[in-house]
Amino acid sequence: MRLLFMGTPEDVVPVLESLVSGPGIDVVGVYTPPDRPKGRGREVEMPPVKVFALERGLLVFQPTTLRPEPAQQELADLRPDVIVVAAYGKFLPDAVLALPRLGVLNLHPSLIPKHRGPSPVATAILEGDDWTGVTVMLLDSGMDTGPILSQSDPVPVTGRDTHTTLTERLFKIGSVLLPPTLDAYAKGEITPAPQDNSRATTSRLLKREDGRIDWSMTAIEIHRQVRAFDPWPGTFTTWRGQNLKILSALIGPEAPLSPGEVRRAADAIFIGTGSGQLEVRKLQGEG
Repeated sequence: MRLLFMGTPEDVVPVLESLVSGPGIDVVGVYTPPDRPKGRGREVEMPPVKVFALERGLLVFQPTTLRPEPAQQELADLRPDVIVVAAYGKFLPDAVLALPRLGVLNLHPSLIPKHRGPSPVATAILEGDDWTGVTVMLLDSGMDTGPILSQSDPVPVTGRDTHTTLTERLFKIGSVLLPPTLDAYAKGEITPAPQDNSRATTSRLLKREDGRIDWSMTAIEIHRQVRAFDPWPGTFTTWRGQNLKILSALIGPEAPLSPGEVRRAADAIFIGTGSGQLEVRKLQGEG
């Protein structure tokens, strides 16, 4: 089976690794976004998926978009039987979706149809979900509306999970779920199941401003925000006219603090909210 992989972050490297080592799978190419400058030094960094692919001697392609016909022809020349997408972050035109004979499979970190869209992990934490999971589905022209091939067992969301820890855990589960699903689907042993659209919810694309803390919210809501927005967009407030990042926090004990009021104890900082206190464990001042 000729397979083309599309992905970007470190979290999905185990997914690509499981496919590279899968029996009967020939990874004919890896698509990932272009290298980009990062950090204070603005040094150009390769996407983690590219680093892994080059280490394994795989062909890497980094188009800025797949909309132009030359980019689509380059992909077609690889003659993939199937395309697998995991946190790629780029739009796939209908011509690309129609290209492989087995279609385009997406590994989505939620139990579809819940939390369709670009921010399923952050949304699960923000909404206080007790459970989430992983779905292998076929992509169509909608936003995660294609039929389902398989799903993981429910995965618990703990009160200490951050976007970073939960995403890593989900894609590791996905790396185990995907190869046997792909094999069974290719053999005709899985019938794609349409989604129940009446149960669908959709997550939205996060923005930088989403990380600004509103201290009139409850301590529970702000605690979820700190966890859900790690590492991006992060959670932040202002202190004496300067930006202050809240990197880690707990829900503090009940106490009569007004929203935004600060109380310093021997080994902790507490900030009042609309209901309860936030115990700040780690912060970073501007600069």
